[in-house]
Amino acid sequence: MPETLIKVDLSKSAYDNDMIHNRWHPDIPMVAWVGPGDDFIIETYDWTGGFIKNNDSADDVRDIDLSIVHFLSGPIGVKGAEPGDLLVVDLLDVGPMKESLWVSTASSQKERRRFLTDHFPLAQKSIWDIKGLYTSSRHVPGVNFAGLIHPA
Repeated sequence: MPETLIKVDLSKSAYDNDMIHNRWHPDIPMVAWVGPGDDFIIETYDWTGGFIKNNDSADDVRDIDLSIVHFLSGPIGVKGAEPGDLLVVDLLDVGPMKESLWVSTASSQKERRRFLTDHFPLAQKSIWDIKGLYTSSRHVPGVNFAGLIHPA
């Protein structure tokens, strides 16, 4: 089994994990190093750092501070790589953490977006439970679809 280089505790804030950041910047130091060809596991928070919750309220969607989102794990350095080198990274598997088998879709408050605001003026959220390949939602009854997890 490959080593887990970055672990996250979803019950704690992303800000409490020094291997997580929310923007790329050259001054952010490497949190781990790997060799060429190494297999390893990286855990990460969702793009909101856990701000969006598995509940029936869309207040979190309405209230999220979009200037601090898009949490990332890393950076991870590759031993022997130099600036300007081209690296090939093979993603061998992508999936949800066992303690978080859900995803959300949402639309924000009218004042925060520019698309379909006359039809959907208030923040809305749907929680989708992951059950194998398919997802279903208590907020959108009767709909199931292949909910493929992806590295955003």
